[in-house]
Amino acid sequence: MSLDSMSSLVHIPAGRYRIGSDRFYPEEAPSREIDLPAFQIERSPVTNREFAHFVRSSGYRTISERPADPQVYPLLTPEQRQPASIVFQAPPSAVDRSQPRQWWELVHGASWQHPQGPGSSIADLDDHPVVHIAYADAIAYCTWANRRLPTAEEWEVAARGGLKDADYAWGQDVNPNGRWMANTWQGEFPWQNDVLDGWEWTSPVGAFPANGYGLMDVCGNVWEWTSSAYPTPKAEQQRHIVKGGSFLCADNYCKRYRPSALIGQTLDTSTCHMGFRCALDAAD
Repeated sequence: MSLDSMSSLVHIPAGRYRIGSDRFYPEEAPSREIDLPAFQIERSPVTNREFAHFVRSSGYRTISERPADPQVYPLLTPEQRQPASIVFQAPPSAVDRSQPRQWWELVHGASWQHPQGPGSSIADLDDHPVVHIAYADAIAYCTWANRRLPTAEEWEVAARGGLKDADYAWGQDVNPNGRWMANTWQGEFPWQNDVLDGWEWTSPVGAFPANGYGLMDVCGNVWEWTSSAYPTPKAEQQRHIVKGGSFLCADNYCKRYRPSALIGQTLDTSTCHMGFRCALDAAD
C-alpha cells in the first residue's frame, strides 16, 4: 500500500454538532444535537486510480465481478447468476416516477472497470469516484488501507463543513449567484438531463467547490457507504446507510444531495452511482 496514492485525511474536532433535518424526508428527522469524538475523514471519495491500486496490490475482485452465490440466490438461473451490477438507463420519454425499474437495469458485465456496462471503461476517469461498490467492497478497501468507513453521524458532521443547520454543504441557497455547487441532475428526471452543471455522469473529484472543512463531493456525484445500519425489519435484508446523493438526484425526484439526507441500501447492492470514502479514529 502506498499512502501517497490515497486521499488525504481531514481532522474533525470533537464537539457538539447538530445533525438531521425537519424540513425534508421523514428519515432525516428529528433535527438534533449529538456529541461526537474527534475523527479523521478522507478529503474526497475514493477514486478509480486509488481503487485500481488496491486491486493491483491485493488481487481483490468486487461483488459485481463475481457470480452470484447459488446458496444465497437459489432461485436464479445460471445465466442470471453471472456477474452483473445495476446501471441507470434513461427512458426515451416521460415515465411514472413511482416505478424506478423503468430506469434501472441489471447489466451483466457492469463493474467498477466498466461503469456503464461492457464496452465502457474508466480509461479517462482516473480522478472520478469509483462506482459499482457494494458494502463488502468498501470494507475490503478500508481494511487494506488501515482505515474504516465513517459512521453516518461522522459523515454528516464532516459534510456540513462547520455550518449549523444549513440545508446544503455550502449554505441555504442551492445555486448561490447562479453557480452549480454539486454534480446533480438538472431537468425532468429520469428522461431529460439538461446537464447545466457540465456533467452527465460522474465528475472528477474536486470539480466543484470544497466545503468549509475542505472536503470535496460531499453532495452529489456518488452516494457513499457508511458503517451505520439502517433500521430494517427482521424479515428483510440488512441495509446500511448511504449518504450524500448522486449525479442522479434531482429537485423533482430525489432531493437528497444534502448532508442530512440518507437512504438505506442492501449490502450486496452495487450501482453506477454508489461509492465511498474512508475515515480513521483521531490521532492521539
